[in-house]
Amino acid sequence: MRQDGRVTDPTAEAADALAADAAADARGAADRPRPAAPETALDPAGMREQYRTEGLDARTLAADPMTQFGHWFREAAESAMLGGLYEPNAMIVSTADAEGRPSARTVLMKQYDARGFVFFTNYGSRKARELAANPHLSLLFPWHPMARQVLVTGTAARTSAEETAAYFRSRPHGSQLGAWASAQSEVIASRGELDRRWAELNARYPVGTEVPVPPHWGGFRVTPAAVEFWQGRRNRLHDRLRYVREGGADGRVPEGGREGGAAGWRVERLSP
Repeated sequence: MRQDGRVTDPTAEAADALAADAAADARGAADRPRPAAPETALDPAGMREQYRTEGLDARTLAADPMTQFGHWFREAAESAMLGGLYEPNAMIVSTADAEGRPSARTVLMKQYDARGFVFFTNYGSRKARELAANPHLSLLFPWHPMARQVLVTGTAARTSAEETAAYFRSRPHGSQLGAWASAQSEVIASRGELDRRWAELNARYPVGTEVPVPPHWGGFRVTPAAVEFWQGRRNRLHDRLRYVREGGADGRVPEGGREGGAAGWRVERLSP
């Protein structure tokens, strides 16, 4: 309790102190002179890594891509726990409008199972509007520290209201308010406008009260038609193994050598 009689929140005070310390450290770092990088180090043409990783053999793959993804995602999550990878569930979601004009952004995957991959967003956002007009999209998991990528192509459809509500209830209170405060992808006058909206919602729904699920917010489930597992190798001779759903997204079976697979999926090796 403060001397003026008001009750204080120790957790909030600690958070404020940590934030102040971090801001001070950032200001100090900004004031320190940085050594100038040589021009050769700034040339993209000279930036390259020699990947020294184990290969990817079709004979060791799981029978279906979602099981194989689960194996790789577990390894990525374990790497993240050790500080080797940041946000393993971050993926680049690429969509296109009805005229084929593309757009991309980083989104967090929140669920995956045998049916596909799930992410949540504002249904008024650019990606949601584009998916309404053209449900075809791609996902890319860029696990650079592991010299791995997973590329998914498929179609997206909205999740059920029940699935959306279940996930929304699991979000932190502040994030629940953020889903209401932000008219995603719309132009706003200033950051202050966004902060004011959030503060008003926080006053209306303080911590401990139930925040209703926004009707304009929910999930998309991506059903894969193809999933490529990319493993970096020496001399740019990378391993690329792709699961293709039999019949494909357009009903045709692509040509190529069959290296493995299970009922409903075929596996083919791609040249790097």
